[in-house]
Amino acid sequence: MLVQFESLPPEPPGGFRPLPELFRGLHVYSLPSQSLGFLTELTAPCQTCRKLTESFIKGLEKTANKNFGGGNTAWEEEKLAKYARSETRLLEIVEAACEKTDFECNRLLEQIEDQVETWWFHRQQEAPDLFEWLCIEELRLCCPPGHFGPDCPGGVCGGLGRCEGEGTRLGDGECVCDPGYSGRLCQSCADGYYREKSSNDSAGACAACYHSCKKCSGPQDYKCLDCKPGWILHDNKCVDIDECGTELARCPSNTYCHNTDGSYECRGCDQACVGCMGSGPARCKKCARGYRLKGAKCLDVDECSERAIACPGLNEACINEEGSFHCDCAEGFIRRDSICVENKPPEKGLFDDMTDDEVLVLQQMFFGVVICALATLAAKGDMVFTAIFIGGVAAMAGYWLTEKGDYMLDGFLKGR
Repeated sequence: MLVQFESLPPEPPGGFRPLPELFRGLHVYSLPSQSLGFLTELTAPCQTCRKLTESFIKGLEKTANKNFGGGNTAWEEEKLAKYARSETRLLEIVEAACEKTDFECNRLLEQIEDQVETWWFHRQQEAPDLFEWLCIEELRLCCPPGHFGPDCPGGVCGGLGRCEGEGTRLGDGECVCDPGYSGRLCQSCADGYYREKSSNDSAGACAACYHSCKKCSGPQDYKCLDCKPGWILHDNKCVDIDECGTELARCPSNTYCHNTDGSYECRGCDQACVGCMGSGPARCKKCARGYRLKGAKCLDVDECSERAIACPGLNEACINEEGSFHCDCAEGFIRRDSICVENKPPEKGLFDDMTDDEVLVLQQMFFGVVICALATLAAKGDMVFTAIFIGGVAAMAGYWLTEKGDYMLDGFLKGR
């Protein structure tokens, strides 16, 4: 049942209308009587209703398991089931549905008490989509997707486009026309299309003009009535404008203008050029550094052959590049500390042919010699050398008693 706002009761003394019974005691923002109006006087009724229902659904989610720990006890499940459809939960959701400063939302909420209660207690199961039930079907403030207008008619874009936008009954939707069609309801031919003749009295379809025509009377190139940008009408034909031969073209430095159908593009000059009139080294205005004009072209200068000492460093070689050169060490030389030196392998050292384990054994043998020397000094009664000797012996004993020490020593003695 729709709300009949024409039958609202007269204003009570004092200028304030009491809240509906369901909402009394809540912190719903009560609007002054002078700001209350009929539902149809809302600035954006569909948008307001949509926002209200979205807030209501968020309240549903927020209170889904309120005050319950989520256990599996029969008592908790029974209490949760009762709370889920209770008036207590409804009041909690309604109280937080509108911001205090949102006049439109509060105005709407105060006037749809019956509908909210009806959906909550009687229609939730069969109509779970609150927005569809309340805003579209019950209050008739919004239209389903793809529709708009007072009666939400279908096919409002003439079957030649789709409807986008809020889709309200105030006609806020907008047609997005199919290619070739334009206008608010897609009833006109877009630029670059013409209306075909129909065998009956109905309007013909919109067909494409010749590619250079903005408006035309047929598909041929000689049936142009107006031209697209970059073209000029001549004898009912659209002829390309060569922007490169006019002041229409604007290209940055070191680029040149290249004409295209209906337009132009700026292309980079050859690397041999400083400014150019076209593609390649023969269209240079001036040769770049490292290039020289030979005949009609800017060609690379071979600095290595023209300079007596291009690379003055010892054992350096000159390497020519396109437009330049660089110095590197000659073959058989490498650079060390900015100097090119002969690249030869270092001479072998005393222990180069020995494995790491063999070197380790020699180190231990040397350590043993040192221990013997310390033992000799300790035998003469020197207490300092005695202490060093005891520590060294302990270290050697710990090493030689390990399997690794025995293994390496055995391998070293047998291998040698």
